[in-house]
Amino acid sequence: MEFLPKKVRTSTLKEFKASGHKFSCLTSYDHLTAGLFDQSGIDVLLVGDSAADNSLGYSSTLPITVAEMATFGRAVASAALRALVVIDMPFGSYETGPADALANAIALMKPTGADAVKLEGGKRSADQIRTLVEAGIPVMGHIGFTPQSVNVLGGFKIQGRGDAAEQLLEDALAVQNAGAFAVVLEMVPSAIAGEISAKLDIPTIGIGAGPQVDGQILVWTDFAGMTAGRPRKFVKRYANLGEQLASAALNYRTEVANGQFPTADHSFED
Repeated sequence: MEFLPKKVRTSTLKEFKASGHKFSCLTSYDHLTAGLFDQSGIDVLLVGDSAADNSLGYSSTLPITVAEMATFGRAVASAALRALVVIDMPFGSYETGPADALANAIALMKPTGADAVKLEGGKRSADQIRTLVEAGIPVMGHIGFTPQSVNVLGGFKIQGRGDAAEQLLEDALAVQNAGAFAVVLEMVPSAIAGEISAKLDIPTIGIGAGPQVDGQILVWTDFAGMTAGRPRKFVKRYANLGEQLASAALNYRTEVANGQFPTADHSFED
């Protein structure tokens, strides 16, 4: 029987892993989409730093600030009745050490009502993860391709191939041992992701990591067809909202210009 709790908590994801239940995650940056996804039974809503380029028009995720993330987080958390809400710690908010990481995690958690934070990095972020967890803040890890390190990684490249697979496993274990409740594996070969998932006690969440992980996450604007251009290999478009919105806007503009809107049905009488 499928396990569908009324409220998803960090411990719920571990129960999902133990039972073999594959869980779903989507990013969300606003109250409206968060409510729709929550009502649809999406298990985890990530207030991703991808809001930087998807909502704020930045060229990458790097410029977004803690204050900006908090605004998005408050909007999402206020709409989520069932889903676990996780908020990204943006670039520069934790790399400088555990003390800064704790201060910024509190600045994200306290005003938003989010359930947990997410930060990137394996071994290099273990001290920060441990400090946050010891302070009572649940942490989701993120290894493999880490978008905040795109300049060091030399672009959007698959991680964990060949000899790098051992390092990826070491990073995953470091994240787990530091106390993270789950870890995202991004752009990792499917077989490697499956091996890591089998060796970890905590759930693994894949994005471009194949089907052998415990959960899947997509950026909502990608899965809904809101982004222009050809989607990346790991993205499946479940709708074409971009085309539909553009068509609706064109129809509206045309009807206004031609005097077809508003009609009597959309007007008030004396």
